[in-house]
Amino acid sequence: MSATPEEPRTQAGACCGQARTNGPAAAIVLSAGIGSATLGIAVVLSTASESVKNLLNWWNPTGPLAGKTSVGVIAWIVSWAILHSVWRRREVAFRRLWIVAAALVALGFAGTFPPIFEAFAPH
Repeated sequence: MSATPEEPRTQAGACCGQARTNGPAAAIVLSAGIGSATLGIAVVLSTASESVKNLLNWWNPTGPLAGKTSVGVIAWIVSWAILHSVWRRREVAFRRLWIVAAALVALGFAGTFPPIFEAFAPH
């Protein structure tokens, strides 16, 4: 649908006199990093500690895998909801946020890489 003289738009998709901000996008990018890092940390902790491993065993057929992934998903959803509510009408420094989110994703990936999490296993 194209803009008509009756519906002026200042930016693509903006309407009703509201300017678009990057806050909602920034919230999802950072929350993805938080969820990824949480997953990596959960993997390392469950390998390093028998009590954490047992705590994350939410369903016996999968063992602690269900708890590890669920904790990551919960962290992602909760952080997304909080960040979205705080940033929904704000312009956020996206470049810096992108770097932090990429570092968090890298941390999460590293935590799920066997040579790294196995280094924390009790011998």
